[in-house]
Amino acid sequence: MQGKRTTRRDFVKMAGLAAVSGSVLGGAMRASAAPKKKLKNVIFILSDDHRYDFMSFLNTPDFLKTPNMDRMAQQGAYIKNATVSTALCSPSRASVLTGQYAHKHGVVDNNTLVPEGTEFFPQYLQKAGYQTAFMGKWHMGGSTDEPRPGFDRWISFRGQGVYHDPVLNIDGVKVRREGHVSDILTEYALDWLQTKRDPDKPYFLYLSHKAVHAMFKPAKRHLGKYEDVKLTYPDTMANTEANYKNKPDWVKAQRNSWHGVDYMYHGQMDFDTFYKRYCETLLGVDESIGKVLDYVDESEAGETLVMYMGDNGFCFGEHGLIDKRHMYEASMRVPMLAYAPGTIKPGLVLDELIQNIDVGPTVMDVAGLPTPDHMDGRSFLKLLEGKKTPWRDEVYYEYYWERNFPQTPTTHGVRTKRYKYIHYHGIWDIDELYDLQEDPDEKNNLIDDPQYKQMVKEMNKKMFDWLEQTDGMLIPLRRDTDWRAIDRGPVKQ
Repeated sequence: MQGKRTTRRDFVKMAGLAAVSGSVLGGAMRASAAPKKKLKNVIFILSDDHRYDFMSFLNTPDFLKTPNMDRMAQQGAYIKNATVSTALCSPSRASVLTGQYAHKHGVVDNNTLVPEGTEFFPQYLQKAGYQTAFMGKWHMGGSTDEPRPGFDRWISFRGQGVYHDPVLNIDGVKVRREGHVSDILTEYALDWLQTKRDPDKPYFLYLSHKAVHAMFKPAKRHLGKYEDVKLTYPDTMANTEANYKNKPDWVKAQRNSWHGVDYMYHGQMDFDTFYKRYCETLLGVDESIGKVLDYVDESEAGETLVMYMGDNGFCFGEHGLIDKRHMYEASMRVPMLAYAPGTIKPGLVLDELIQNIDVGPTVMDVAGLPTPDHMDGRSFLKLLEGKKTPWRDEVYYEYYWERNFPQTPTTHGVRTKRYKYIHYHGIWDIDELYDLQEDPDEKNNLIDDPQYKQMVKEMNKKMFDWLEQTDGMLIPLRRDTDWRAIDRGPVKQ
């Protein structure tokens, strides 16, 4: 068994970035042949705040190395246009579990508990005879870490948790563990897979990492790995007249606030250190993925689908912003990979518009279960299998203003493969329209361009049709929070 693992790692090392990139684009390399077995198990790995392009097969940033994410793309599928319907931790995680938009499941901020009676897709799996396990960050209301419905095995922690020496709730019992939380969660996941479950039953494992949420703390073996690298800043980060031409006023105003580059987290960390610690912390997630893939290859080849994604993106200076919440690409788009030798053709690149609401229906499809009527998402299993199937032409977005983080306004919008329409509510400001094909950095707001007047009208109609059809025409109101990030830093000229 150890021999197999060494061989695979040596292969990945020798293949290198060039081979990975070539296989993603052209499918040149092929994974080792897997026995023809029926796909039945699913391992879903979720990270926190991992932006869509920070994977080394995309060469962003050029110093970052993620060999196991590369391995998933090389030997499986890269979902190129994956997005979330709300770029915020709790709403996105609730959308994954319910298959619903935030205005339907009700978790519209990071403080709201899941409403009583909410159905999670693992509950359907349990009824179908599946074993289910949740390990890691839940983060839908931080007041409790008690086991939630739908899971036979439960390992979690309260709220955001901590990176080092966490206190875990293990099936209702509190246990303190020494070490880095990414390593500990992976250890529990592998232990459950190898020794704690019934090998004669199908299973669903949800491995939910705390990483890479701020404030970033990598494992000791990774700390300082990128200390001496030279950073490349996004073009739109500079505080120039050109960068803010025809941009909403709230965007520039956010520069010297909690979520802006000039006063980020109220001065708790400088930008360069923040960026480097993020990349170093991500390495633990990549290693976790590698251990899971090793297990699947050695024990369940052909039977198990491994999916990886981030719960939302993360800005590193784009438009002078950090963090997420808004509808710009670095916030809305997420990394998404799928691995199932024998089912997914190596090097597959899916260009379809896939969202977090589609995860539940896809996992249920693997189990042979139909998508319930109350879910907004749909299965993309056929796309992973290389089969043609009708698919959506646009995805929708929503974010609701939070009193404790008042910098970002309520936002709704529509994104197609080429165009993005962003509509703001409750502020005296302009909306936005971008041609993502010609302007991937979202520099040139076309909202007032006469040439696009009809397109704006049509996308606005689509947005409101979507909200009406899904009962989303009411702006949710929540109680005030105790703390607000309302301080401003000095304005830099």
